[in-house]
Amino acid sequence: MSSMHADFSTNVTVVRPATFFISGFSNIPHAKYYYMFLSLVYVVTVLGNSFIMCILYLARRLHTAKYIAVFNLALSDLCGSSALIPKIIDMFLFDHQDISYETCLTNMFFVYHFMNMQSLTLLALAYDRLVAICFPLRYHAIVTKLAMFLIIGVMWILSVTFFSLLVGFVNRMSFRRSNVLNSYFCDYAPICGLACNDISINILMGKISYGLLICTPLILIIITYFCISLALLKIAHGADRIKAVKTCTSHLILVAIFYLPVLCNVLASVTTPLHPNAQIINNSLAQTLPPMLNPIIYTLKTEEVMQSIKDLYKCSRFNKSIERTFTFAVNIIKKKKCFCIITVILINRHLE
Repeated sequence: MSSMHADFSTNVTVVRPATFFISGFSNIPHAKYYYMFLSLVYVVTVLGNSFIMCILYLARRLHTAKYIAVFNLALSDLCGSSALIPKIIDMFLFDHQDISYETCLTNMFFVYHFMNMQSLTLLALAYDRLVAICFPLRYHAIVTKLAMFLIIGVMWILSVTFFSLLVGFVNRMSFRRSNVLNSYFCDYAPICGLACNDISINILMGKISYGLLICTPLILIIITYFCISLALLKIAHGADRIKAVKTCTSHLILVAIFYLPVLCNVLASVTTPLHPNAQIINNSLAQTLPPMLNPIIYTLKTEEVMQSIKDLYKCSRFNKSIERTFTFAVNIIKKKKCFCIITVILINRHLE
């Protein structure tokens, strides 16, 4: 057991471990190959989301309210993966499984906060599609850049505030029995399982967290698409209906990729007791694969993004050709100058 230090308040002694030990997989040979796979996932995630953010920044045609939310999703994906995967690699590939108490709580905050931001951003994109299809004539008046900035800003404030409180309530827990976390990161539920004092407020916060992270956004997205379906049924022409559906395709795929693995994990844990190793694989894939796939889906399934990539590529080729032409012209001028100078020198010598 790691060394303990105690905080004394009026009649309560709160004992905190100096470190937590993250157990990871148990009795799995060659588990390091899985962590190497997660390393590859992280590299693709960083490259993909950085690429999407660069395209959204450089392409003027994408400077719209909708793509403010898409940029925020890419940023949340990148930061969420950066909060989780490098720490996993450090702990299990390089055998640094002891993590300080403060670092553990910090890691927990960032992992949950950015997961929540991914979920809330998908809700913001669902709102964008709702207004675009149900109120097409008023879309640009309702979904403005300022409105989307305000929506995203409020989401950030709410998420930071709530998860700061969640992590703050962990400080009320007392740990006397063990400091071993049966997880792959500083997960909230395993930490609650180690506490030996009254954690009713922590259990309540955990339930609210689950509702905020998964249930509420998903229910609102389902209601949104129910309204969109009713609006699509009122469209007379089949071609217009198909065109409207296509604008929702990429978002629906993102929603499915984010929520389905999480819901499957919850259902599996409720119906059949999962082995801890199976839980680690399911949960880690549910957290790491969506951020990797999101930029790929948005690149391949969104015509505006694909066209912007082509335009930027053509523009870069055009700029390179201009640069080559300019360099060639400068070289010719330099050569002509040299020729003129030599000619003048020869004429002067001849005159002398």
